[in-house]
Amino acid sequence: MPVQIKKVDTEDSDFVCSVDMGINNAATVSIVGKNGTVKARKFINPARDIDRRNQRRMMIRKKSSQTANLTKRKLPTGFCKGLYRKSANINLEISRKVMRDIVEFAKTHNVKVIVFENLSGWKAKAGRKGSLQKQKFHLWCHCKIVELTQQRWNELGGKIIFINPKYTSAYAFDGSGKVRRSKINYSLAVFKNDKQYNADLSASYNIGARYWYSLIVGDKHFSRVFVGKSSNDTLRTPVTLDTLRNLRVS
Repeated sequence: MPVQIKKVDTEDSDFVCSVDMGINNAATVSIVGKNGTVKARKFINPARDIDRRNQRRMMIRKKSSQTANLTKRKLPTGFCKGLYRKSANINLEISRKVMRDIVEFAKTHNVKVIVFENLSGWKAKAGRKGSLQKQKFHLWCHCKIVELTQQRWNELGGKIIFINPKYTSAYAFDGSGKVRRSKINYSLAVFKNDKQYNADLSASYNIGARYWYSLIVGDKHFSRVFVGKSSNDTLRTPVTLDTLRNLRVS
């Protein structure tokens, strides 16, 4: 029997919901206005499920290390298949919970557009932020959150936009320049004026600002990263929340 689906139209708004998918939190969301106003913000972090997933990850790591030391061989195909399956199921549950929170937050503030970073092509790699396996778990979870949110938000008549993620976390939202991460707490960003601020929150402001800036200057692909188009004889500055505020003032 054919099913008729009614198309839902959401009214345009002068605010968007910008989402930063971080390592420190599953998602950090902010409501950013066209004039650079930040109306609301929220950290989404289902800690209990993340701890359960990380326990499985540590078990896989321990078993892999012990097996490799004993056999002196490459791990066989399907090694720890059960633990990987459980981890994937927990990741799926995390993604669903985060998606629901993002959608409810956007609905509460009556926005039409949810803005994500375009992470397609990003590859997991080991480094200061953790092991390669940890990065892979995060990347899978991030992709699933975006996929589920896109499906649900489109059903509700909303719109999903992806912006260029370059330098959204590396530069301070207040325009003070490049940030450095705190050695004590990696989730804190230290600005050039020695101000400390949550790195994910600063990035979420810049994501929203980059959407509005691209819209104002007519970048239909939302790929704009820098204020200036040419690097000849000029030090190009990435678009931040401060850029948007100065643009609206002028």
